[in-house]
Amino acid sequence: MTDKSKQDRVLIFDTTLRDGEQSPGATMTHAEKLEIAGLLDEMGVDIIEAGFPIASEGDFAAVSEIAKMAQTSVICGLARAQFGDIDRCWEAVKHARRPRIHTFIGTSPLHRAIPNLDMDQMADRIHETVTHARNLCDNVQWSPMDATRTEEDYLCRVVEIAIKAGATTINIPDTVGYTAPRESAELIAMLLRRVPGADEITFATHCHNDLGMATANSLAAVEAGARQIECTINGLGERAGNTALEEVVMAMKVRNDIMPYQTGINSTKIMNISRRVATVSGFPVQFNKAIVGKNAFAHESGIHQDGMLKNAETFEIMRPEDVGLSETNLVMGKHSGRAALRSKLEDLGFELGDNQLKDVFVRFKELADRKKEIYDDDLIALMRTSSDPENDRLKLKSLKVICGTDGPQQADLVMEIDGDTHSTAQTGDGPVDASFNAIKALVPHTARLQLYQVHAVTEGTDAQATVSVRMEEDGRIVTGQSANTDTVVASALAYIHALNRLLVRREKGGKDKREISYKDVS
Repeated sequence: MTDKSKQDRVLIFDTTLRDGEQSPGATMTHAEKLEIAGLLDEMGVDIIEAGFPIASEGDFAAVSEIAKMAQTSVICGLARAQFGDIDRCWEAVKHARRPRIHTFIGTSPLHRAIPNLDMDQMADRIHETVTHARNLCDNVQWSPMDATRTEEDYLCRVVEIAIKAGATTINIPDTVGYTAPRESAELIAMLLRRVPGADEITFATHCHNDLGMATANSLAAVEAGARQIECTINGLGERAGNTALEEVVMAMKVRNDIMPYQTGINSTKIMNISRRVATVSGFPVQFNKAIVGKNAFAHESGIHQDGMLKNAETFEIMRPEDVGLSETNLVMGKHSGRAALRSKLEDLGFELGDNQLKDVFVRFKELADRKKEIYDDDLIALMRTSSDPENDRLKLKSLKVICGTDGPQQADLVMEIDGDTHSTAQTGDGPVDASFNAIKALVPHTARLQLYQVHAVTEGTDAQATVSVRMEEDGRIVTGQSANTDTVVASALAYIHALNRLLVRREKGGKDKREISYKDVS
């Protein structure tokens, strides 16, 4: 990497569909994976890590289909340091115009102990598996998992082995988010200085956010010579997440004076894909999230508002348009038609077919009858449907609650379960608890409610409430989300959404569909 253009070019490797989807409860459907991959390709992502082909038939199918449809991005699959994994990965990615195999093994003392390999045995496995991958594909990436806690001498040794075996990209992961920016830079600089052949390949950085330093660590690695950043949309990922694509791209764009690097990302697509990933993963973006959060371009302080009116640059270091936010505002209400709704949703990043639009328009009209003004966030919440249509075994037909200072609080519930109607009345500690008890009475389960969150989408007493729930059963974690101007109804819909996903996870886990029972307590 000697010419100036290569020195300035930073490749963006997006792993939303692999590491991002590993977030507990963030599992995406096949169609959703293809949609997100298409948006990443369109945005200019250099490499898309589409999945872990050996993990499941579904992952293999998604990687294979993404490989066939990608227009410009390199399509990458992940594989452990095992011949079977690598062969399966190649079978999935070989259809791509530009395929890549990404193989890895844990090299720190903690990770070497898991397969019970000594240093020499692990070195031999790295040589054998990287060689095998290179014999299949001329674009091979290798990662020493937990690199930041691997002894420096051993790390240099195995990186050199991987390069000699044919790896064209060496990724240095901070697997547990342990390192700091100075250490991240020093590690890359040390490898470039000490490892023979290091100047002939691309170094990458993959940082987790356990200590809140993922983006800073990634940018520090780039300053030291790394030329590929592994990241995800909205920072989605294991535990506290990963480096966020939108943060590194906009940091390099805004601070080009101190980080004169180029990416191929079309930044005006960022808000679009951020919202779609939030929708399909069920992980809402926190309001104060950098770049893509609801408050990223909002100002409440009188001093800030005064400054913004005089010159937006006084309190904004980037323009909303730079990330795809439109300055124009098409007012939506009960008199708006389908064409206006379609146009507005396209501005917000949602492309709907005619049948989808017909369904959304009905729900939009219902919402418009209850609310005086429909804000962008209302429409985004509306698009976060309360069920997966192809797995919609449980449906809410009606819900009435009795609540107030005089108990008991009671929920009268009617549900459709596998096409049959069932009803019950249950009490609880408040209307939401009573509603959940009623649902559980009709659909018995052992899932534990891990999270219940309510957010007002917009202001006012007629605001929609977005409710998120997370449930766990036998290691399966699912999320559900819904929005409604009635908080109790939104809660019930979110709970049912999560149960629908749980039923799907049960079936994928091997249970027969008929094994899932319900009680008729009508």
